[in-house]
Amino acid sequence: MRESSNAPRWTRHFVYRTEHTRTTWKFRVGFVALIVIAAWLTRGWWTVAIARSLVCDANGAPSDAILVENFDPDYLVFERTTQLRRAGFATRVLVPIPTESGTSETNAVALGTAAVMAKIARLGAMDTVPTREVEPISLNAAYDVLHFIERERIRSVIVVSPLFRSRRSALVYGATLGHAGIAVRCEPVQGTREVSTWTRSWHGVEVVAEQWLKLQYYRLYVLPFRLRAEKTADRKSVPGSAGSGRAQ
Repeated sequence: MRESSNAPRWTRHFVYRTEHTRTTWKFRVGFVALIVIAAWLTRGWWTVAIARSLVCDANGAPSDAILVENFDPDYLVFERTTQLRRAGFATRVLVPIPTESGTSETNAVALGTAAVMAKIARLGAMDTVPTREVEPISLNAAYDVLHFIERERIRSVIVVSPLFRSRRSALVYGATLGHAGIAVRCEPVQGTREVSTWTRSWHGVEVVAEQWLKLQYYRLYVLPFRLRAEKTADRKSVPGSAGSGRAQ
C-alpha cells in the first residue's frame, strides 16, 4: 500500500490512493476445485468419522430394565430390545410415550404404534412411561423417565436407541439418570444405514446432518446452560403435564 507520488502533499489529509493485489478468477476456481477434490478423495475417512461421532459405545450389561428410545418410532429398536430381554439382560422394559397436549394422558396414536411394534417384535409385557413434549423435549422426557425409575426403585437401565441418535441419548440420560445415581448403559441399534454407507442416499445425509446438529445443540447449549434451569423447574412441575415443541 503506498501513496501516489503525483498527488499534492496537502491532499493526503483528506484522500489517498492505494494499490491492491488481487487473486485472479482462475486461481479462485482452482482453489475451490482443489478443496472439492481433496474432500472427495478423503470422503472414506471423514464421512465415517462424522457418523461415528453420533454413535455411543455399546456397553450393554445385565440391568434392572431396558429403556426403549421411542421419540422416532423404529421397529428395529423394539426388535433389539426383544433380543436383549431373551438374552437375559433385563426382564423389565420401559417405553416412553408422549402425552396428549393439555392433559396427562398418553397419546393414543403413539401408544398404539408402540403396541403394534412391540407385538410384531414379540416383546411381551412393557411399562409405558408418559413423557412431556416440552422443549427441550429429550431433556424433559428424561426427567419424566427419571421420576418413574425412582418411583419403581430401578437402579440400572440399558438405553436402546437408533444408531445415529444414540450418542445424544447417552449424553442426556447420563446427565439426568446418571446424575441421580442410576447406572446408564447404551445399546445402539443399526438400521438400514451404517456409518460407512449413509452418504449413498440423500435421506441418509439428511438424517446424519439432523442428528449431528441436534447433538451439538444439546452438547453446547442444552446440557451446559439449560440443565440446571430444568432441574429447578422440574422440582416444581408435575410429571405428565403437556406442552409443545419441535426438536427431539
